[in-house]
Amino acid sequence: MKNNTPSQQAQLVLEKLKARYPELQTHLVAANPWQLMIATILAAQCTDARVNTVTPQLFSRWPDAAALGAADIAEVESVIRSTGFYHNKAKNIIAAGKVVSQRFGGTMPSTLEELITIPGVARKTANCVLWGGFGINVGLAVDTHVKRIAYRLGLTKQTDPVAVERDLMALFPQAEWGGVNHRMVWFGRHVCDARKPLCEECEMAAFCPRLEPPKSKK
Repeated sequence: MKNNTPSQQAQLVLEKLKARYPELQTHLVAANPWQLMIATILAAQCTDARVNTVTPQLFSRWPDAAALGAADIAEVESVIRSTGFYHNKAKNIIAAGKVVSQRFGGTMPSTLEELITIPGVARKTANCVLWGGFGINVGLAVDTHVKRIAYRLGLTKQTDPVAVERDLMALFPQAEWGGVNHRMVWFGRHVCDARKPLCEECEMAAFCPRLEPPKSKK
C-alpha cells in the first residue's frame, strides 16, 4: 500500500481529503479580493480566528484601498496589534492600500505578476487571493501545514515552499489546487499536527510513509 507512485499517492490523498472535507469554505472572512488580501497579510504568524476578530473594525474604519492607504499608521497598529508583528503589518497594509489605489486605480489586480508587486504580498498570499477572491488557479499556496503534510505523505522531497509547490502542481489537477491547499490546512489543524499527529484516527495511515523532513542545521 505504501509503494504507490507519486501520482497514485496524490490521487488517494485527494480522495481522502475530499471525503473528509466535501465542502470548501474560506478560513478568513472577507467580502472581496481586497479584504481577502489584507486578511491574508495579517494572518502571517497568526491564527485565522484572531484575524477574523480584527478585520471587521479594520474594514469599518478604512473600507477600501484609498482609505487604508491614507490611514495614520499608529491608528492602524492599534487595531491590528493582536495579530502580532503589527508594526511591519501596518506598514505593509498601508503601503498596499497606496499601491492598489494609485497604481491599479482602486481595483484589485487578478494576475500573479501584478499581485506580487504589492507590499506584503508574496507568492503564497497571491495564490490565496487569486483562488479565494477570483476563482483562479495559477499556483498552489504552500503554508506550514501543506509543506508538512506533503512531505509526510511522500508527495515531495523538498522543503522549500516554492519547490514543494512545483511538485504538488505536477501531481494534482490544476482545478484542484486551491481546494488542495484549503483541505490540507484543515487536515493539518485537525489531524496531522506537527508534534502529535493523530495517526490512529487518520484515514491515510494505510498508505502514509510518515516521512519527516531533515531538521535544519543551526
